[in-house]
Amino acid sequence: MEELNLFLFLWIAAGHAPCAWLVSAAGAFAVGGPWLCAGLLGWMAWLHPRERGYMLAVLGCAALASMLAHALAAELNLPRPFIVGLSPAYIEHGARGSLPSAHATVMFTVALLCLRRPALRRAGAVVFAAGILTGWARIHVGVHFPADIPAGLLLALVLVAAFAGLEYLCGRLLASMTAARLRGAREPDGAAERTGS
Repeated sequence: MEELNLFLFLWIAAGHAPCAWLVSAAGAFAVGGPWLCAGLLGWMAWLHPRERGYMLAVLGCAALASMLAHALAAELNLPRPFIVGLSPAYIEHGARGSLPSAHATVMFTVALLCLRRPALRRAGAVVFAAGILTGWARIHVGVHFPADIPAGLLLALVLVAAFAGLEYLCGRLLASMTAARLRGAREPDGAAERTGS
């Protein structure tokens, strides 16, 4: 597995003999990709007012995804390519652990959550594609190994599954509370009818 990861990195990364325009483009997307997606989410919230509550939940999940990815990367503390000398870092980046990619985790979490809602599916597909492109860009500029990106996707899948489970449980709880209120509202009428007869 490690050999495949290294092989893919050497194939994708700019390394020590970069193509100047490709490194510039990758660097711009490695840094700006998430900001483009944030702008897209803002536009979606403006276009779909009924989805704004859900979009707030998505942003909360994105923040949680970022914290978990950073905590896991710090715990695993796997070195980045530029730390071990496989490539220069063509963007500024700290030396903290690389797996999973926090950018990939956050972008895939947002994409998968958007794909769950019909009104947000197109935006989700765009964010997912941007997550893949951002992952490629961050490998190309030497700050991630290829395995860091699918690791971010895996963590995103876990978070989205947890979100879906929590949403289901909250829906069931709300439905049972609503049913109990409706039963409670009907009982006094029935009691009054029985007293009157």
